[in-house]
Amino acid sequence: MASNSDRTLAEAGASLARNRAGGRRLAPIGQRSAELRKRHWRRKVGRVTAAVVAILVAAMAAGLVLDGIGFTGVMLTFFAIVAATVLFSVFPAIKVPDRADLNRGDVRTMVGNTELWLERQRPALPAPAVQVVDRLGLQLDALGLQLQQQDESHPAVGEVRKLVGEILPEVVSTYTAIPAYLRAEPSAGRSPDQELVGSLEKISSEIDGVTRQLAAGAIDKLAIRTRYLDYKYGEEGGPA
Repeated sequence: MASNSDRTLAEAGASLARNRAGGRRLAPIGQRSAELRKRHWRRKVGRVTAAVVAILVAAMAAGLVLDGIGFTGVMLTFFAIVAATVLFSVFPAIKVPDRADLNRGDVRTMVGNTELWLERQRPALPAPAVQVVDRLGLQLDALGLQLQQQDESHPAVGEVRKLVGEILPEVVSTYTAIPAYLRAEPSAGRSPDQELVGSLEKISSEIDGVTRQLAAGAIDKLAIRTRYLDYKYGEEGGPA
């Protein structure tokens, strides 16, 4: 009973912390998802601007035809602008890809979609898992940059697609399918919360390993170039 009470208080505290941080409106976990959100916001601003211009043009046209629109017309125009601004600022909401669509498109698209999807799942995850997910966002950004320089037929691309586009979302979806009150209860020695964190840590480690493997070639080339420059021009930048 005491354990259940402690767990309930802990979950309530975590929920309160999320609400103080803005509820579900949390910061993007990666640069690519942030870019997608900025692009979506710019489209919203464009829609608002177009709507306001259209309303003003319609009001001016009505004023010319009717020889003025009067106070009532001005107020209707004002409320129409406010309504259009609110409407197009809220709708349409950014589309979060379904789990089945995460592995589609090029690598850049896959990374952005996975980051957006993880952001949507984050409020349902325990605090230790959220920390790993935030770290995964940074790792996915770095990995995406590495994979952009690789051909789609490169073995690492297929490995990453399997890991990021299939295994990662499957782990998170399996966890969120468990009723919330059962997630902290031990089963076979470990709770679902612990199993989730352990799985995410392994995925994080694998992504880091692939990124380092892909970067090794560039690191070696830079070291060779540096040694060449040291040999030709001297270590201090002067003539040899």
